[in-house]
Amino acid sequence: MTKRFFLLLSFLVVAFAVNAQNEIEKMLKGIEYVKSFEKIEKADTTRQYYLMKFTQLLDTDNPEAGSFEQRVMLGHRGYDRPVVIVTEGYGADYAFSSPRYMEELTKIMDANIIFVEHRYFLESTPEPCNWDYLTIENSMEDYHRIITSFKPFYNKKWASTGISKGGSTSIFLRAYYPEDLDVSVPYVGPLSCAVEDGRHESFLEQVSTKANRDAIRNFQKELFERKERLLPMFDEYCLKHDLTFRVPTSTIYDLLILEYQFSMWQWGTPTNTIPALDSDDKTIIDYFIKMCGPDYFAAENKIESFFVQAVKDFGYYGYNIEPFRKYVNEEEIEGYLKRVLLPEEFADVEFDDSNYRFVTDFYTENDPKMILVYGEVDPWTASGITWLRDRNKQNIKVFIQPGGSHTARILNMPEDMRNQILEQLNEWMEYK
Repeated sequence: MTKRFFLLLSFLVVAFAVNAQNEIEKMLKGIEYVKSFEKIEKADTTRQYYLMKFTQLLDTDNPEAGSFEQRVMLGHRGYDRPVVIVTEGYGADYAFSSPRYMEELTKIMDANIIFVEHRYFLESTPEPCNWDYLTIENSMEDYHRIITSFKPFYNKKWASTGISKGGSTSIFLRAYYPEDLDVSVPYVGPLSCAVEDGRHESFLEQVSTKANRDAIRNFQKELFERKERLLPMFDEYCLKHDLTFRVPTSTIYDLLILEYQFSMWQWGTPTNTIPALDSDDKTIIDYFIKMCGPDYFAAENKIESFFVQAVKDFGYYGYNIEPFRKYVNEEEIEGYLKRVLLPEEFADVEFDDSNYRFVTDFYTENDPKMILVYGEVDPWTASGITWLRDRNKQNIKVFIQPGGSHTARILNMPEDMRNQILEQLNEWMEYK
C-alpha cells in the first residue's frame, strides 16, 4: 500500500510539473515579442527558468530604424507571487550561465524573476552596431515593453532592482515609467551629470579617516617615485598578456595610479593590505597590477559599450591630479575617457545631460516607493541620489551602509537597517 501511495504521489508531482511547464510555454508563445525561448536548468528547483530572445525596436520614435534581439531570463515561481525585474546595466552571462545564481531581492521575496541583459552588451548587441541608438531613453523603452508584455500574466506586485549601473537603470526606469512598478530597489547606482562628474574627487578627500586616506596616497606617490624602475616590469606584463593601448604605456601607468585610489574605496579594500613602502619592486608591481589591472584601459575592452554610454548620456568620473602635479602631465590625463577608452570616432561626441536633469526633476517633485542602498566609502555614492534623504520624502528611503562599499546589499546591512528594509519591503510588496 505504501509503495503504491508513493508511486501515485510521484506520478502526481511529475504531472503537475509538466502541466506547469506547458502553461508557462503557452504564455511565452503567446507574447508577441518573444521570438524564441529555451528551458534552462538551475540549481534552484523552486522556479522554472527560460532564456528567451525578445524583439526590441532600436528606436521607438523611428520604427523604420529596425529591431534587435534582447536576451531575457524568466524564473517562474508562480502567478501568485510578486515579480522582480532585474535591470542589468551590462551583459548578463553571469546570471544566465551560472546554475547557482540567485538575485537577492528575488530570494528575499520568493518572487518570480525577469532578468534583462542591457541593450548593446554581449548577445543583446544589434547587428550592425549603430551607436546612435544606444541611449538611456531607448533602453527605458526596452524594459517598458518587457514589463507591459508580462504584466497581463503576473498581476501581483512588481519591483525593479539592479546593482551599480543596473541600479542607475532601475532609478531611471522609475522616472520614465513610474506606473510600471510598485517598488524600486536600486543598489549603489549613480546619477552622473557629466563625463567627468566632479563630485568624486572631493568625496575621496573626505572619505574614511585621514590615516586611511594617507596610506593610499603615500602608496600612489611611491608608485610615481619608482616609475623609472617599475615601468619596464609593467610593459613586460602588458606584452605578455597581449594588451595594446591607444596611448603610451607610460600614460596608462599614470592613469592606473590615479585609478588605484578610486578602486580601493569602491571595493572597500582595507589599507592594511597595502605593501610596506620599502618593499622590493616585484612586490610593489605585482600588488599594483593585481589591484588595478592594465586591461581596464586596453584598446580591446569588453565593456566598450559602457564607455560609449558614459560619453553620451550616462556620465563617469575624473581624477584629482593636484597631489601629483610633479609626476603627471595634465594634458595626458584630462579627457582620458575619450582618448584612452574609445575609438577616435567618439572624440567630438558631446555629453547630453537631459537624462540627468529629467531624473533629478522627477525625484525632486515625486515620492515613489523606493529603497536606495549605498555604501559609505564607495565613491559612486558621491554621485548617487542620497540627497533625497534631506527632502522630507515619505516613500523614498535611503540607506547608507556604515563603512560599506560597492558591495552594499540588504542582507549585509547592520541588523537594525536590514530589519527596517525588510519590514518596509513586506509592507509594500505583500510577499509574506
